[in-house]
Amino acid sequence: MNRVALRALGFDLICVLVMAIIGTNNHQTDTGLSGILFVAAPFLIAATLSRVLMRATKKDETTVIDGVTVVLFTVAIGMILRRIAFDRGTAPAFVIVATVFLGTTMLGWRALMARRSTAK
Repeated sequence: MNRVALRALGFDLICVLVMAIIGTNNHQTDTGLSGILFVAAPFLIAATLSRVLMRATKKDETTVIDGVTVVLFTVAIGMILRRIAFDRGTAPAFVIVATVFLGTTMLGWRALMARRSTAK
């Protein structure tokens, strides 16, 4: 994995962790490291898997267009893992909030990077 791909993965994982931190704080659940990681784990796994698939198909995962694929994959697989492997809820409101938050943040950093690279 090259440096750009690792940076992209890192930014996406940070987006997932921020979502989990905000969620655990808002719902007054376990806000310690273990609680945050428990909430974030299915999405961290899904984001990492999306990166593996993007690399396998030779897609540029830093573009906004390919970021849409990463977001949709992360939310869909994350929710499936959350429900099946982690035995946690997937209420429709949570699906919507997670989709909007991850879409905004994961596509947002990509848009900023694209704008930054065209400004040079």
